[in-house]
Amino acid sequence: MELNLNAMRASSAPAEKQEAVKLLVLGSGPAGLSAALYAARAELNPVVLAGLQLGGQAALTHTIENYPGFPDGVGGPQLGELFQKQAERFGARVEYETAESVDLSQRPFQVKTYGKTYLADALVIATGASPNHLNVPGEAELTGRGVSYCATCDGWFFKDKRVVVVGGGDSALEESLFLTRYASEITIIHRRDQLRAGAILQRRAKENPKIQFIWNSVVTEVLGSDAVQGVRIKDVQTGEERIYPTDGLFIFIGHTPNTQIFSGQLDMDERGYIRSNMLMETSVPGVYVAGEVTDSTFRQVVTSAGMGAAAAIRATHFLEEHS
Repeated sequence: MELNLNAMRASSAPAEKQEAVKLLVLGSGPAGLSAALYAARAELNPVVLAGLQLGGQAALTHTIENYPGFPDGVGGPQLGELFQKQAERFGARVEYETAESVDLSQRPFQVKTYGKTYLADALVIATGASPNHLNVPGEAELTGRGVSYCATCDGWFFKDKRVVVVGGGDSALEESLFLTRYASEITIIHRRDQLRAGAILQRRAKENPKIQFIWNSVVTEVLGSDAVQGVRIKDVQTGEERIYPTDGLFIFIGHTPNTQIFSGQLDMDERGYIRSNMLMETSVPGVYVAGEVTDSTFRQVVTSAGMGAAAAIRATHFLEEHS
């Protein structure tokens, strides 16, 4: 008798693990955990796919001093833990898994991780955006020790110190002007000989006595052991390199939203940010979005948390109408 080996292999293979959930939240930053809190209080028993790190970008900030309710500031990792505890208190479940693929073509939406497929009646996307890095030696090692991607978050720590800003667009100049409240000297390093920022920002920056420019140059290395002590600069025209002393390095060369797995399934702008309306609705009914994955303007903990709450409220209404 001839045996069907393929059939035997298929029958002996382990069945794919699946879990049905009312609301699945992708991301564990302020937006995702706020959405989980509101959904949990609505008794939706949300599941949060936290990824590899709880707290999102906020967790990379040593101290957050502009989140309401913490007059003495709060550590970024600590705030993420508090968000998690509060959401879990009402029934949210946080899983340290990462979504590898999604299918939003029909409900329930399918979200696959390494070990399981989640079948979600509604979805809140809060996967955030990642700041673009220089990818030079010393940058990763000194992040949080003088290397920063947020002047609003970390500017206070550079009172009366010298800092370097890399970038030439609106964000670089806006953040540089903000840093003049604290730093004694700001040096903007730009790879070209003219800025890309708007005319008003350029005028304000050039007129500010604390701001100076180094043109046609790039940072090739961040120097320091326990803290930033300087940067190595290369002139892109002559190739000449020199060491420039500084107490801090702020990098503003753009953000990249973490939306790759949604490509072709959700409406996005030209930069890859998911488009949404005031109700945090995306182009697919039942799929909501919150935080920096849709917000390219504010990028603050408090605004992301508010968007997460709004997304969960709308998702709750959607589920009530489509149950």
